[in-house]
Amino acid sequence: MTGHIRHTAVFSLLLLLALLGNAARVQVLEASALGKNPANRRAAIARYAEPRGDILVDGKPVTGSKDTGEQLRHERTYRDGPLYAPVTGYSSQTYGTSFVEHAQDPVLSGSDPLLAPFPFWGDLTRSRPAGGDVATTVRASVQQAAYRGLAGRRGAVAAIEPSTGKILALVSSPSYDPGLLSGNGPEVSRTWARLNGADAQPMLNRAVRQTYPPGSAFKIVTAAAALESGVVDDVDAPTRTPEPYLLPGTRTPLPNATKGCEDASLAYAIQWSCNTVMANLGARVGLRDMVATARGFGFNDPGLRIPSGVTASNFDTDMSPDQLALSSIGQFNTTATPLQMAMVAAAVASGGDIRSPYLVERVTRSNGDLVAQNGPRAYRQAMTPVTAQRLRELMVRAVEEGTGENAAIAGATVGGKTGTAQHGIDNSGLPYAWFIGWAQAYDAPRPGVALAVVVEDASAVRDDISGGGSAAPVARAVMRAALWGP
Repeated sequence: MTGHIRHTAVFSLLLLLALLGNAARVQVLEASALGKNPANRRAAIARYAEPRGDILVDGKPVTGSKDTGEQLRHERTYRDGPLYAPVTGYSSQTYGTSFVEHAQDPVLSGSDPLLAPFPFWGDLTRSRPAGGDVATTVRASVQQAAYRGLAGRRGAVAAIEPSTGKILALVSSPSYDPGLLSGNGPEVSRTWARLNGADAQPMLNRAVRQTYPPGSAFKIVTAAAALESGVVDDVDAPTRTPEPYLLPGTRTPLPNATKGCEDASLAYAIQWSCNTVMANLGARVGLRDMVATARGFGFNDPGLRIPSGVTASNFDTDMSPDQLALSSIGQFNTTATPLQMAMVAAAVASGGDIRSPYLVERVTRSNGDLVAQNGPRAYRQAMTPVTAQRLRELMVRAVEEGTGENAAIAGATVGGKTGTAQHGIDNSGLPYAWFIGWAQAYDAPRPGVALAVVVEDASAVRDDISGGGSAAPVARAVMRAALWGP
C-alpha cells in the first residue's frame, strides 16, 4: 500500500512539474508570439481601455476620446478634423495610426515609460499611466488661413518660422475627417476604401509626402548657386544669355513667358522669371556645384523628419548639360515637397542658415508635467549671409515690382518667387502654380514666416494658372495671419 502511495505521489509531482514547465514555456518562451497573435485581443482591449492623450494647437485640444461602452472602449474624436488632418493624422482601431498620432503614439496611448512616475512602475503595477498630451507648433490662425485659401482645390501649404524651424501651418487639400476612421466595423471599412479610392486622394498629405516639379520657384536655388560659385558677382550685370537660347548640346530653344530676357541680369531674371537666363546660369555653374547647393537646401535628404517622415525632394546627381539646364529652372526630374520649398524661402529669410523644421513643441503628462521639449536645431547652412542678403533684395523686388505683386502686404516687407511648373507627357498636364516667400513686419527684428504654396487647380483655365495668380493670394493671407493673427 505504501508503495502505491509513493508511486502516486511521484507521478503527481511529475505532473506538477510538467504543468509548471508548460506554464513557464507559455509565459516566457511563447509570450511574445502570443502577444502578437491577431486573435489575442487583450492588448487591443488594454490599449483602448482608457482615453487617449490629446494633440494641442495653441494650447487647446484638437482631439478627444469618447466612451463607446464596447469592448474597445474609447474611440478617438477630432475637432475640425479636415483642417488638422495633415497634422494629426488618424488613430483608428482598425487601421492603426499616422502622422503625429503615429509618431507620438507611445505618449498618447500611455505606453511610454517616461510617463510613469517612477522607473519600472508599469512592470511592477501592471498598469498603464494616463495618455500624455502633445503640443504642436501649429498656430490655428495660420492653419485656417491656408485651409481657406486653398478652398478645396488640390494643393498644399507649408509655413515655418525661419528663426526656429517651427511649423506654423501644414495644410493639404482636399482633406478628410480622420474621425470617420476611428472605430471598427463595416462603416469604417467602407470609408477607408472610399477615401483610398478617390481620384482626389484626400488622405495624401501633399505638404510633406507629395513631390512636385517646383518650376520657377527653384530659381532661387539656382541663383544661390550662381552667386556662391562666382558665376555671378553683380546681380545687375548682363549674363551673356542669348535669345533664342538653345539647350546645351541641342537645337532645342527654351522659351520665356516674359519679354526682355535677352542678356538680362540675374536681378531681372528673378523679378520677371526668365527661363533662359536661369537655365544658362545653372549650366555654367555646373553639375557638381548645383548638386552641392541643392543639397545645402535639403534636397536629396531621405532622413528629414518632423517627427513624421518627409518624402525626399530630388535633384539628380547625374545629368547631361541640357538636362542640368532644365533642372536649374525646376523642370526635368527636379521635384520638391512644399515643405522643402518653404525651407528654401526660410534659408533666404534667415541669412542662409536653415533650422530643422519641427511640428511637436512639447510633450506633457496628463497633469501637465513636462516630459520632453523641442527647440531650434541647426539643419544646414545653405549659403553665406552675403548671398542670402542679395537674394532677399531680389525676392523683395519680385514682389514689389515683378511677378509676385499679388503677395504684397501693407505694413510688411515681403519677398517671394512665383513658379508655374509644367508636367506630364509633352507638358500636356495642367501646370502647378507655386509661390514661395517670406514676410517681415516693419516693426519686427526678423522675418516671422516663410512658406510655400502649390495649387493644382484642375478646374481652372490653363492660361489662368500661374504662381502669381493662383498661389500668391493664398500666400498673402497666410503670411498676414502669421504676422498679425486673424
